[in-house]
Amino acid sequence: MALPLDHARPLEQSIPERAAAAANAAAEPLSRKDALRRLAVSDYVALTKPRIVLLLLVTTLVPMFLAAGEPPSGWLVLWTMVGGFLAAGGANTINQYMDRDIDHVMVRTRMRPLPSGRMTPLQVLAFGVATTLLSVVVLWWAANLLTALLALAGNLFYVFVYTRTLKRTSTQNIVIGGAAGAFPPLVGWAAVANEISLLPILLFLIVFYWTPPHFWALALLRQREYRAAGVPMLPVVAGEAETHRQILLYSVLLALVSLAPAFLQLLGPLYLVIALALNAVFLKQAWDIYRTPSNAVVWRLYIYSLLYLAVLFLAMGIDHLFYRAPVGLADFALRF
Repeated sequence: MALPLDHARPLEQSIPERAAAAANAAAEPLSRKDALRRLAVSDYVALTKPRIVLLLLVTTLVPMFLAAGEPPSGWLVLWTMVGGFLAAGGANTINQYMDRDIDHVMVRTRMRPLPSGRMTPLQVLAFGVATTLLSVVVLWWAANLLTALLALAGNLFYVFVYTRTLKRTSTQNIVIGGAAGAFPPLVGWAAVANEISLLPILLFLIVFYWTPPHFWALALLRQREYRAAGVPMLPVVAGEAETHRQILLYSVLLALVSLAPAFLQLLGPLYLVIALALNAVFLKQAWDIYRTPSNAVVWRLYIYSLLYLAVLFLAMGIDHLFYRAPVGLADFALRF
């Protein structure tokens, strides 16, 4: 016996009905257990500072393609990226453990998992140490010992030289401590070549000289917070005018070192053209900060510096498709 039409259940819901049902399901509140689990996962991810690590992975990936005549295997690339993420994420996590006494003072850091009270110091430290150790295992297993040691060196430099020693004692904290963020090109190169040669050293220097103008721009905008936290960033101690001058100086040094690979014939003409254009804009913005400083001008350089580094390294990879460096006096290798 058939049911009356208006009471019959359709064998299949229409697309709008399915969409409405999915929306209703998504709108249903999570159980307390599921909500806490989701929050815990997001907090652990937040400890690694994934947005910062993403840029570091770009500077790791491109040197892997520059280090050999043919592209590296997909598995090597994947596991090197995983190991690099774990190494940088572990350093960022331990950094937050060590800065737990001042992070609650600064607006941009007070909602992190530790100062907000969502995690305990022991949880954060254990996660940071475990992530660091796992990165060594992954990189040694997937690539080689040199790669693992370079990643570990960058991690330890960031934790003990920058965070533990320089950050609260010297206006040169970013200049010297910034070397920690310059290790990824060495890691990427070593993963493929198992050696360090002149080009990855120059890539290290590019990131090294890029760090001060990039971070001092942020420090100019956040100097009240650094002053309240007792962190002697350059604008806090030396003043804004000196910081503007130092940004311009390091922007000039950055331009010189970023052009060096092309003049040494380690990279080709395509890279040279793109590097010249990128540095022209960078220098113009640094000059604007020096001559007509304002928060808008400083913020513009900070945002552009992120784009600058990513595009500069991508330009190296594209250039490598068309150019092969000749073997010459500038070509040497340090093998371990």
